Amino acid sequence: MANLGQIFSAEVHGAEKLQDVTVRQASTAPLLVFMGFVAILVGLFKFPPLLDYANHYARMWLLAGGIREAPFPEIYAIEWNRTFTNVGIDLLARFIGPVIGVSLLARTLLFLAIVLPPLGAIALHRRLFGGSYYWQIGMLYFAWCATLIGGFINFQIGLGLALLFSTMDHRLQSGSAVRLFLWRVAASLFLTVVHIFSVGFFLAIVCGLEFSWRFDILTSRTAVLRLAGRLAAAMAACLLPPLVLALTAAELPGSHAGGILAAWNDGPVLLIFNLLSAVWTYVAIVDVILLVPILLVCSRAVAAKDMRVHAGLVITSAGLLVLAILSPRHAFGTGWISWRFPIMAALVGMVMICPFQKVGRRQAIVLFIALNIAVLGRTAWIGFNWWQGQADVASVEKVLEAVPPGAAILPLQHDPAFAEIKLDQRHYAFTEDTFRHLPTLAVPLAHAFVPTLFSAQGKQPLAVLPSWSDRSVPEGNLFSTGVLSCPGLMAEAASFTPYLVDWRSKFDFIMVVNADTVDQNVGDVMPAGTRLLRDAGFARLYAIDRKAPAALEAVPASCPDSFHW
Repeated sequence: MANLGQIFSAEVHGAEKLQDVTVRQASTAPLLVFMGFVAILVGLFKFPPLLDYANHYARMWLLAGGIREAPFPEIYAIEWNRTFTNVGIDLLARFIGPVIGVSLLARTLLFLAIVLPPLGAIALHRRLFGGSYYWQIGMLYFAWCATLIGGFINFQIGLGLALLFSTMDHRLQSGSAVRLFLWRVAASLFLTVVHIFSVGFFLAIVCGLEFSWRFDILTSRTAVLRLAGRLAAAMAACLLPPLVLALTAAELPGSHAGGILAAWNDGPVLLIFNLLSAVWTYVAIVDVILLVPILLVCSRAVAAKDMRVHAGLVITSAGLLVLAILSPRHAFGTGWISWRFPIMAALVGMVMICPFQKVGRRQAIVLFIALNIAVLGRTAWIGFNWWQGQADVASVEKVLEAVPPGAAILPLQHDPAFAEIKLDQRHYAFTEDTFRHLPTLAVPLAHAFVPTLFSAQGKQPLAVLPSWSDRSVPEGNLFSTGVLSCPGLMAEAASFTPYLVDWRSKFDFIMVVNADTVDQNVGDVMPAGTRLLRDAGFARLYAIDRKAPAALEAVPASCPDSFHW
């Protein structure tokens, strides 16, 4: 790697013999190896440390038929009119889950969430640049990002489908305008059902492809007017399905939040973290180190003036970056909105360029090795973290063995101080945890109720029946065990998590996760009337004595007045 600059220099490139400059760049074999590697990881680890994944699994289990098993007919109902988008995996769970089983379906969907975004990018790149290039190996690096580690399965699959549909769209752009319009309406309808963000991504790519390879299209008034007409037609076709569905829907995404409730990336540090979400997984420094080979290839190609660029996709990528900066981090009951645009911009950014279309043998070897190190090294790193996370899953499964069917479980966590957070698979993007939804595995594994199963109006078809609604929230978080002992924390948490009020009468057990760390609010203190049933390290299970006199509890001296956000 030390002489990479010399090997990729313009002088060496120009001095090589003609027959040595036409090395065939085949990227299919590394793609197949990567997909095989991912398939092995998904097959080995049933519940990898991905934030929302366990929650999705539990909901898919109910939709696939588990809702008919006691006690769930008394707790949940399936109402498909609650949402028109974000239901791709739900529909598959309903119709395919009973046939192949939820375990295989969930693994298949996770595999697609990982491989479809880079696979779609590679397909579009091959369409635009006319074949296979080693640069396409580097696109596999972006299979891993914060939204994947966050477990945004529908979103990730939607990204890949948007890129694949854009490839087909490019093929149709030179044909019938009517056929192209109808295709875009159909594609947008399908993407709307999968995830609403994928429609916007598809539209952004289509507009970039319609623009041109070159910016000089803007110098001709006739060309600009023709472009404006094509862009207007594309927008009309792509926006028609989501608009019609939104106008006829009983509930819109975010309607359960009761307001905008926006949180912004209002500082340079938050903005940098937000942009890093395109590459961020468990430990940022590892992600950045493995990104270096890709950055080196780009820099050397620019220095050697050996890079082709698609102008329209440059505009698309830049526009997505602007949205990443201007969008709220959370709003309308939806989390990490701004995180979704950097990975879009990164995928389009990889597609819009093609460095070193013609390389010599030495160049080809270095290029091939460098990009494979970045991709396969990163995938191995992810696999190491998934392997480490299996101990935590086993801990949860162990404590759930002591839970009888029909029980109600209150999930909490030990919330470590910032300085005590370890760089491991339990966290990503510095402070975001990956274990938050592991307690929802109580639904399929123990047939028990957990209040944090996703059931938001406008997003999921799963509804909590009125008799259990006071013990549930549509999208929940885990609070510190300190909420049960600290009046200030309880008052703050109960304002948006009502099930914590009078928790003794609503729940049978408390499950504490991340229990082998020290809670920054109360340490290991638990309120009177709770009895430790099982300690499995990462997870602990406490029985609740509903007759315990809550009014006589002493407030620990370490209790803060508010949470450490």
